[in-house]
Amino acid sequence: MEHVNLWAIPLAAIAALVVGFIWYNPKVFGNAWMKASGMTEEKMKGGNMLVIFGLALLFAAMLASALMQITNHQWGAVSMIGGDPSTAMPSYEAFMTDYGTAFRTFKHGAFHGFFAGLFIALPIIGTNALFERKGAKYIFINTGYWAVTLAVMGAILCGM
Repeated sequence: MEHVNLWAIPLAAIAALVVGFIWYNPKVFGNAWMKASGMTEEKMKGGNMLVIFGLALLFAAMLASALMQITNHQWGAVSMIGGDPSTAMPSYEAFMTDYGTAFRTFKHGAFHGFFAGLFIALPIIGTNALFERKGAKYIFINTGYWAVTLAVMGAILCGM
């Protein structure tokens, strides 16, 4: 789709890791998260960090690709024509000329990203936490991370 900076996806994925480094730092929410999740220093040392961060980056890139559909409304117009602008009727080009950059700001993307955190991440994390017998602190720490992260990712995806 025109008006899309494809560098926004890897940048948004990296941003997810950066927010995580800050959010789960022991001086921020790291210690509270470890207690709420049942994580120990011993368990932390037992993981293959290359695999963990590599997969986290891949998952963040997948999430950024999906989040772009939520933050950039122009994808709706692209989907209505089957994804190929070369086969679209002339009205598509006129529409995109008029509205191709509408609502494409960092603020708009952050707004949609934050609400994706509340309305997508919270129900998923909350449901898992209920069955895992985790408390409210666990839910709020992890949902808070995703709400902030998706807001940052949305801002990048929509504003670039």
